[in-house]
Formats: sequence, C-alpha cells, structure tokens
Amino acid sequence: MPVSVAMYDKSLEHIGPRLDALGLDLDICTFNKDGRFLIDGADVDPSDVSVDYLWLSAHINAGGARDGVFDTVLACKSIGLLQTFNAGLDHPFYKKVSDKGVPICNSSAQGVAISEYVMAQVMSLIHPIDHQRQLQADRDWQTTPFPELSKTHWMIIGYGPIGQAVAARVKPFGAEITVVRRSATDTENADRVGTMANLDAYLPDADVVVLACPLNETTRGFADASFFAAVNKGAILVNIARGPLIDDAALIQALDTGRLSSAVLDVFHKEPLPTDDPLWTHPKVRMTCHTSFSGDGVQGRWDQLFLDNIVRYVNNEPLIHPVDPANIV
Repeated sequence: MPVSVAMYDKSLEHIGPRLDALGLDLDICTFNKDGRFLIDGADVDPSDVSVDYLWLSAHINAGGARDGVFDTVLACKSIGLLQTFNAGLDHPFYKKVSDKGVPICNSSAQGVAISEYVMAQVMSLIHPIDHQRQLQADRDWQTTPFPELSKTHWMIIGYGPIGQAVAARVKPFGAEITVVRRSATDTENADRVGTMANLDAYLPDADVVVLACPLNETTRGFADASFFAAVNKGAILVNIARGPLIDDAALIQALDTGRLSSAVLDVFHKEPLPTDDPLWTHPKVRMTCHTSFSGDGVQGRWDQLFLDNIVRYVNNEPLIHPVDPANIV
C-alpha cells in the first residue's frame, strides 16, 4: 500500500527528482496557492483529501502564499503527519493542526545559519572592529585591546536545535555557558543548567544573553523591566527567537541607562517593523530583518530533513524532530 504524500506544487518541482530517486512506494499529490489539490489529474477540494504525510516547505512563503496554504491544510479531511520547515510553532495554525490530532515534526535546518549569525554579531560587538577601521583610515598606529571570548559568560535561554547550535560554537572558545530550559537536566556544552525560575539568580553573571526559546504564554514578554534590572551591567542581548519575548520599552530603557551595552535583534513584535519604530535608529541596537536563518545551506538541510523523514515514515522508524503537542500553545 503506497504512502500518500502531499506538498505544495512548487515544492514538488524542487524536490521531485531526489524524491523519485529514493525508490519509495509513494502516492504523491500537490496543492496550489488557490487551495486546490491536484490528485490523479483531477482538481479536488481539500475537504475531500486524506493524506498520510504532508510536507510544508519554505516555498509556501513565495508570493504571499503561506496563509492560503495554511487554510488549505486546515481544511483537509485528515492528515497522518505534518512536517514543516518552521522551527518555532507559535503561529496559531500549528496549534489548530495539533488540536486536530495531527502529529507535527519541525525543523533544525536553520540552526547552523542562526548560530553563525549570533557568533558574527557578538564578535563584531566585542571586538573593536569599527575603531580599528577608523584608525586605519586615519593612518593612526595604535594598539586596540579587546575582551577575549574565552573570558565571557553566555546565557542561552531555550535549548532546542538552535540553542544547541549556538552553544556548540561558543564552547570551543572556552566561554562559560549557562543554559535555561524547561527542565534542569544535564546538558551537553553547558556549565550550568536551570529553568526560568532561576533567571534572577543567573542573569547577573551573563555577558551575552541569547534568546532562543519558543514563544508561549510563559515566555511572552518575560524580558521585561525586572529581567533587565537583573542582567549583568553592560551585557549584550541577542534575540533570534520571537519579538514578543521582549518588552520593547523596557529594552530601550535598559539600553539608554547602560544596563545593556547593545542589543542584536532579528525578530520583532510586528514584521516588517514599522518605519517609525524607534528600534530602527537606536544607536545601541543592531537590527536585521528576520534574516538570521538565511544561510546558503539552509534549503539543502530542509530538503534533506524531509527526505530522511519520509524514508523513516515509510519504514516505520522513529522520526526526526517530533514535537510534543503539549509544547504547541
């Protein structure tokens, strides 16, 4: 009995030859941005569609198709498993899918790119690169002392694939790492592990704070005035998770008072960020437009994750990155 697989039509155009090369017994159908399925040459309404495995690739973001695709998926009669390119599942769509009893696998493909983004941004803030460039322009021969990463203390809040990838790159520099996660269990590359209940005790030690946690009712707005009051004076904050984790007014106050030396922000409450938002022009804010995942290896890892998981699914083997429904809120 073939496994029925559904995907966006542009996704099949992209992955089709590699999927065929696997030699699996699959029955593949596609859906388009108008919300219609093409099954055996016939146009089918999603309410009449039952599939074993549905893959959402990043191709649904092109041309503003995403929200329509989400509606199409929700309208399906039944889905055995949903695999998505997203790492964070805070969009209401995923909760609705999960509440229908559909298992979901998310993605770790962004981890390498995002962790390299974090390292590049932090190192460029710690090292006096701008000052060195100015000295060069001025032909001014001066030494430029700098703090060593080996003497820094990092706090990584959230330890899924992205938090783990950050720690794996920080640790070889010899930095100390504190991890905050759901449970205080022993964790690779961490010198200390705690939960959100330990934040006030841990924040005074952190030179770099990286937000890599999911957005939910527990974490929404947790980086508030009390959070910034507890942080080590002069720390760097990096947010590569979700904008609503932060109280922006409290963040700006922490920057203005010198509580934080800098903030690196790749995510925001509203995206695109309105042009009149003060974060655009704040001198201590380094901001990018939700682009930390845009490494040139991400698409390949998205593809490979799908190909690996569809083989596992067909062979009834454990899947990669299944998500606990309790964590989709």
